[in-house]
This record gives sequence, structure tokens and C-alpha cells, in this order.
Amino acid sequence: MRLQVTHETRYDYTPAVETAQHVAHLQPRDTPSQRLLHHRLVVTPEPDELRTGRDVFGNTRSFFALQSGHEELRVLADSVVETRLPQRPPSPLAWEQVRDRFRYHAGGGYDAASEYLFPSPYVPRHADFMDYVRPSFTAGRPLLEATDDLMRRIHRDFEYASDSTEINTPAVQALAQRQGVCQDFAHIMVACLRMLGLPARYVSGYLLTQPPPGQPRLIGADASHAWVAVYVPDVPDHDGWYDFDPTNDRAPGEDYVTLAVGRDFSDVSPMRGVIHGGARHSLHVGVTVQPLAADAAQPEEIPA
Repeated sequence: MRLQVTHETRYDYTPAVETAQHVAHLQPRDTPSQRLLHHRLVVTPEPDELRTGRDVFGNTRSFFALQSGHEELRVLADSVVETRLPQRPPSPLAWEQVRDRFRYHAGGGYDAASEYLFPSPYVPRHADFMDYVRPSFTAGRPLLEATDDLMRRIHRDFEYASDSTEINTPAVQALAQRQGVCQDFAHIMVACLRMLGLPARYVSGYLLTQPPPGQPRLIGADASHAWVAVYVPDVPDHDGWYDFDPTNDRAPGEDYVTLAVGRDFSDVSPMRGVIHGGARHSLHVGVTVQPLAADAAQPEEIPA
């Protein structure tokens, strides 16, 4: 499937911002099931400095700075990706076997997935996460089967309520109130898995949504999405990361676009920055995900 993603962010400032520096994660990743064909980032007003590189998680990160006053900032990211159904080879490993693989052993080898074992700003350790996860992870249960059960329980037990949490709402609070949005459900699931000593990471991206029957696709009506990946070592011809979407109770497929991965939302925020001035601001974000014909876009050089 070929998908075009347009992500527009606009800030209006009162009074004008004097100077600003921003970091953006808006370029989709290349993954085993996704290939980036085109990406364009347009910043208005034109920044005095713009550079792109890789962060420690392998995501593409753009930094830009504006040194003159501006009352509006507009950031437009336009991307085309080619996706395919992710391969999900089965794994018979029990969850305890994976946990034990990542316990410290003198002389043991390093696995990069161990980066995703530890608490992070939005995913702390808390006994309530252990209490919630235990019913899914019974003794000897295969890791993928247990993770699938955890995903289904979160989907069943929690209410999606867009106004129930903020970006900085603690995951343990969302767990207690049994309400939240995709970001909260992903943080809760990651926290549960890490409490068991299992590597789990936060995935940000987009989901192709279908308009109601007979209704046109509305430009800018889509939104960013978030889900979870758990790591299984030693899977032949596979990178070991298996995705689960507790918000929609399913495994992400070719209708998903992976943008960035990290320990939690703080690592992959689409945009964040520091400004001087602009005491008040309003924010507008519009996202459009739409399918394209196979010949609608040709691959072109992507800045690295």
C-alpha cells in the first residue's frame, strides 16, 4: 500500500516570538515493512538554521532555529511511504525465558533492546502496573500470546475519552481512572511489560482511517497515533519487534505508518521547542493520511 501523510502544525503567537529553537520528529522511518519514498519539510517563516540527523533510537530528527520575530510558525511535513503487511513469525518462547535473557549475567552479551527495560519520564515503575499485568502473564505462557491478551484487556477495560487526560498525565493516573487516549494506553502497556523485565518501546505514527459510508475524506481530520512494540530475541529473519495496538485491539498492518520509536512520548514528540517571547499562543494540528495509486509518487533522495 502506498500512503501519503501530510502533517501540518501551526502556532499563532501574541505578542510575537522574538527567537525560537525547535526539534521535530516528522520523517517516517524505514522499517522491514515500510519504505520511505518521499519526504519534504517546509518551515515558515524560513529558519536561519535547519539541520537533520539521527537520534539515539535511529529516528530522523530535524532541528531548526529562527532568530527574528514572528507571529506565526507553520511546519508542514509531507511524506509518501510504501507499506506491506508486517511479518509476524511465531515464537514459542515463554515470557520468563525472554525476561531471563535480559537479566544480568557476568560476561553476557549486549542486546540493544535492553535500552527499553528501564523506567523513563512517562513510564515509571509502580506496583499498580504489576497488579494489572499479572493475570495475562501466567507461568509458562508464550510471550506473544500473553502480550496479545494484555492488549485485549486494556482495550476492554479502558474507555477512550479524548478530554480525560493531558500530554503529561501520569500513566499510573490513567491506569487508575481507566480512561485515556492512545498515548495513555501505550504508556500503560509499556509500563506493564517493563515491570516484568521485558523490553517494550513506544511507537508513534499514523493510521489510515476510513470516512463514514458516503462521506468524503476530510483534509486534516486524521491524527497522530501511538502503539507498542515488545521484543522477542532470536527470531529468524525478523528484527524481533512485534507491534500491538491496545487502542484498536489489533496488530498494526499495512494501514499503519511508523514515524518514530522511543522509550515513551518524550523521546518522539512530533514537535517541541524553546521560545523567547510569545506570552500566549494557539496551536492547530492537521493530519491527513490517504492512499495513493502505485505510480502516484516516485522515490526521491531523502535527507539523512
